[in-house]
Amino acid sequence: MTAVRITAAALALAATAACTAPAPPRAQVSTAGTVCAAPRSAPAPETATTIDVIEQAYYCILGNYYGGPTLDARPLLSAGFAALTQELNRAGRDLPEAGMPALTGDRESDWTAFEAAYRRVTDQVPGLRDRLAVVTLEAMVAALGDNHARWTHDVERPPDAYDGDGYGLGLLANVNGPQVDGNPGVALPPLFVTAVQGGAARAAGLRPGDIIESVDGSAPFIDGKATPAIAALYPAYPEARPVRLRLLRQSTGRRWSVTLEPGLYQQDLAALQVVRSKLLDDDIAYVRLRGFAPDSADRVFRAVARLRAGRTLSGVVLDVRGNGGGSPAEATRLVSAFGHGKVTAYQCAADATCATTRTDDTVELLGLPLVVLTDRGCASACEHFSSAVKDLRLGRLVGTRTAGVISGPAEPYLLADNTLLSFPARHHLGPDREVIDRIGVPPDHHVPLTPQDAAAGRDPALAKALTLLHE
Repeated sequence: MTAVRITAAALALAATAACTAPAPPRAQVSTAGTVCAAPRSAPAPETATTIDVIEQAYYCILGNYYGGPTLDARPLLSAGFAALTQELNRAGRDLPEAGMPALTGDRESDWTAFEAAYRRVTDQVPGLRDRLAVVTLEAMVAALGDNHARWTHDVERPPDAYDGDGYGLGLLANVNGPQVDGNPGVALPPLFVTAVQGGAARAAGLRPGDIIESVDGSAPFIDGKATPAIAALYPAYPEARPVRLRLLRQSTGRRWSVTLEPGLYQQDLAALQVVRSKLLDDDIAYVRLRGFAPDSADRVFRAVARLRAGRTLSGVVLDVRGNGGGSPAEATRLVSAFGHGKVTAYQCAADATCATTRTDDTVELLGLPLVVLTDRGCASACEHFSSAVKDLRLGRLVGTRTAGVISGPAEPYLLADNTLLSFPARHHLGPDREVIDRIGVPPDHHVPLTPQDAAAGRDPALAKALTLLHE
């Protein structure tokens, strides 16, 4: 499971509180206020997804999603029915009656037509009914084209997993998490290994800097554009299909192929810490922040205070590379340690009315120069933080542009089958009212990692940050 999927699932589950009221009577389904509600505790065990659950999700989106009141619902229904027919084809059970009804743009009459066609099809293939419901709802949510819209269901963990275990091939590449899941168009060739975490990758002798020339026989890039083949590097449990890689080690010219089997592997527990810190050059506080989890800002503050004890610091390097996001409130608190009286973001409705997010001026200022290390793995709340630092001139960004995966803060809604539907009610703008979603935050100093750097263990972005703080 990639970073963005992990973060989204974790946030959706963390935001849950107790089961909401039972699903409303069908006569009330078109009333936005009764369609869905935020959960009040962890959901009960999941039940089968049905056409009634799909209907609930449909009206939940129309009533609560950003732009929902004016959203053209026809693409959602068309995408759902297309997924249904594709699944019928895969199962070898296509039906002459499986045709999409004409849609008019009237939400309720379109739903009635869609539901009638759906029931007509699924009644003839009862053994496929559950799977058809799942693919239909997945496709409808995907049709929103929103990187913070998700339907969280069937979340499984390996039965013999322990805390700290990873699942997958045991590697990270320069194209990962947010790029694969949320904004693949920003990925740049070549595809290469940046870290070997364990498992099959370690057993096969892969190293940072190894270039991945093909994945299951497919090129990871065609004409400079990322292909879906890259996603196979990040299987999520219970996916267990072996992945065949063609590799090049530039330092020796060796080319070879290897087949990696997904599985559990033990990770370096220290590397999993939300906050890690150390002193560099005797006067620079280096802090690595993996995610904006609850209390993460205070952990950063404590780390800097420990490094500051008994010495004078010249500055702080805050490394948020690979930070998939988390709590917007924690991002705001972290910004607040470097500036007060500022607007850190705007959250805007479809009618262009915006709410402001301001610094928490109860947070004590650190009073130290700041350099932030960013990359394409910095997404969501991480981009909230990075754009605020840049726009408010609180520090300098070094590395590469951020992910561009920040449509808006997602809110969870509990569906009748005890699954979670989440999406934003407002869209995010930076402090200068700029659009960051799908674009990202550009660094002040563009310092990309190359395969040669990864192979040699060099960190050119960190080296540039230290130079800036010593100027």
